[in-house]
Amino acid sequence: MTIRFDGRVAIVTGAGNGLGRAHALGLASRGAKVVVNDFGGARDGTGGSLTPAETVVEEIRKAGGSAMADGADVSNYEQVKAMVARATSEWGSVDLLCANAGILRDKSFAKMEIADFAKVIDVHLTGTFYCCKAVWDGMRERNYGRIVITTSSSGLYGNFGQANYGAAKAGMVGLMNVLAEEGRKNNIRVNTISPTAATRMTEELLPPQALGLMRPEAITPAVEFLLSEDAPTRTIMGAGAGSFAVIQIMESEGINLAQSDWTPDAVAAHFAEIGDMAKAKALQGAFEQTQKYVGQAAARAGIKL
Repeated sequence: MTIRFDGRVAIVTGAGNGLGRAHALGLASRGAKVVVNDFGGARDGTGGSLTPAETVVEEIRKAGGSAMADGADVSNYEQVKAMVARATSEWGSVDLLCANAGILRDKSFAKMEIADFAKVIDVHLTGTFYCCKAVWDGMRERNYGRIVITTSSSGLYGNFGQANYGAAKAGMVGLMNVLAEEGRKNNIRVNTISPTAATRMTEELLPPQALGLMRPEAITPAVEFLLSEDAPTRTIMGAGAGSFAVIQIMESEGINLAQSDWTPDAVAAHFAEIGDMAKAKALQGAFEQTQKYVGQAAARAGIKL
């Protein structure tokens, strides 16, 4: 099977460098028309220039592809809506969205300024919401859409000095979970990529030998798969240095305690059993957790539901 995107229109945010550039080039090489979005700022989100996006557009065009540059700031909804409207006017639709744009303002929690927390949330989480919101109605009308949003191991597992970034990136999973459910009836599939690559955002964190293994191009195949016609939905994929994995949030089977044991002491006494992951499952929706708990309680009470 060869995955192609002929006739599809894609927006890739943060596409002037690193991962976004690799994704834009990859999608264009497989036939997509690509909006190369990049605000063109520094790693901390300051400044701004359309040059990085224009450079990637020129690469795509020289290779025979179709692309346009856009400097919308993803944390500005009016600019994002204008970007989507421009692409739709020029090419008829927006079928694919890869929300990749991001910044870093790392500091330990004790030293983190309120403004640095707010700005990172604004660009990563709110900016991703804006991009999804701006393409959503068009995708619903056409009964087709593929969206990939970008999380991070810093949010999934934690990383010192990244309370702002980690919170934003963990929020991506919640956003995906809900959008995947709401998009099903209109053939909109929403997935999340958790990349590890050598980019401006990691170059100071890893030794040269590791950076050499972690080219951004190694992430793009996972993104292309998650944007493809036969993509899954509500899937988190990890990717880096040629390795690919699926990440799930698991919940133990747990136990039901008699009302007489609804005390912190009883929870402490049973905690090993409560936390036993032998029968853990990845639940498929919020109500599935409710049903499980109610079912366990009903079984204890001898109630048939």
